[in-house]
Amino acid sequence: MIGDNPAFDTFLTKHRWAVLTSLRKNGHPVSSVVAYAREEDDLIVSTPGTTFKAKSLEADPRVTLCATTNAEPFNFVSVEGHASVETADLVRLTRLVFAAIADTGFQEPPDLDGWLSSQKRVIIRIRPERVYGVIR
Repeated sequence: MIGDNPAFDTFLTKHRWAVLTSLRKNGHPVSSVVAYAREEDDLIVSTPGTTFKAKSLEADPRVTLCATTNAEPFNFVSVEGHASVETADLVRLTRLVFAAIADTGFQEPPDLDGWLSSQKRVIIRIRPERVYGVIR
């Protein structure tokens, strides 16, 4: 279970879009919208390895991922933790993310291996350390 609140754990399983915040070298936060999936108690994001979010983790692995609803009352669950950038097992892990967003119209590319390679994709794995939120 992610965190010690079952409602937060369920929320993170049911939702798929979040804002991921990482830190610049000077400590200032930078945020971007991402799709995520769960792998047991870790959260995973597929992204091009050339993005700021992937590169910034080399300097500072601290992140916050804030998952939210798509409509009012805008419930959210935030996960603070440390992230790592992975280049192994990309097909399986990326498929988890595509499965999480399948009902949004995003589809896995027919040549997933080629797509991962051409985009220089990596996986950001977030290991939760603190979980909090508001669910009304």
